[in-house]
Amino acid sequence: MPGQFEPLPGGGAAVALDDVEISIIRSLAVQLLELIGPGPAEDASDDPLAELFAEGPSEPPSDPVLRRLFPDAYGDPEGAPQAQEAEEQRAHSAEFRRYTENDLRAGKRDNALAVVRTLDALSSASAGEEGAVLKLSPQESQQWLRALNDLRLAIGSRLEIADEDDTDLLYRLPDEDPRKPMVMAYLWLGGLQESLVATLMP
Repeated sequence: MPGQFEPLPGGGAAVALDDVEISIIRSLAVQLLELIGPGPAEDASDDPLAELFAEGPSEPPSDPVLRRLFPDAYGDPEGAPQAQEAEEQRAHSAEFRRYTENDLRAGKRDNALAVVRTLDALSSASAGEEGAVLKLSPQESQQWLRALNDLRLAIGSRLEIADEDDTDLLYRLPDEDPRKPMVMAYLWLGGLQESLVATLMP
């Protein structure tokens, strides 16, 4: 079925995409890469352990999308009932973030790059044709699944979607609402993600 992932013999997944769909997904993945930012600069000493022990940021990102992609590990300190508990949550979250965020960013960067590379390879292979069938290996399928999740989190954050009730409201937006294209992308990516999850389930 066009627009829905289907299983491939031996593992992996396939989906038929037209040129517009390929362009939209690629553009969103590139924007996500730009938002996440580049990896840490290579250490001048060429020490192989330098990156392993590199510390990340201790404060949450200021951008709401990045805060959604890299949330505090110990909850929202603003919701803590007491000031001392809130301070402890901030300290624990800062410590956790310092030692995990670089790896989390690298993982999200790798997933988004996998999306861009597979789409670029698809476009090259199907030059002159209207759309093509994207075939993903099991590993690429997992990367796509994580990247689609990140893209939906990012768009959902921009749309200020906090729960399922907010999603229901999106279906009733009038066509003239400036958020409508972003809403359509959010809902479409959700359908792709659901079909990929169903395809990969044992």
